[in-house]
Amino acid sequence: MASSATCIFCKIVKGEIPCFKLVETEKTLAFLDIQPLSRGHALVIPKHHGEKLADIPDDSLAELLPIAKKLAIASGAVDYNILQNNGKLAHQEVGHVHVHMIPKPNEKEGLIVGWPQQATDMEALKKLHAEIKKL
Repeated sequence: MASSATCIFCKIVKGEIPCFKLVETEKTLAFLDIQPLSRGHALVIPKHHGEKLADIPDDSLAELLPIAKKLAIASGAVDYNILQNNGKLAHQEVGHVHVHMIPKPNEKEGLIVGWPQQATDMEALKKLHAEIKKL
């Protein structure tokens, strides 16, 4: 399993840094975020180190959403966000794949999102569809 000596999440996985552990399996660890956006904000990480989603083997990703779902239910959150960022421009702060489960109890707590929609160019969208569909 890949690991990084300088990664804070790898250090948490190894037990070198303590955490408020919620769930641990052979391939996954979930713990409370120490800089929460709301009560119950938790992180779910693969134990395999990789900065971006594409860097992680599929079998190490399989438990991330099911565990995030369990945490959302256990927290009692009615409204919540499941968030996974890839890269600095996409607001990833720690260079290790992680999924946030962020309860949204009211307008002021939890994740605050802007959604700057753009006008659709249907021809460009058709071309993009064909490009992506090739994968």
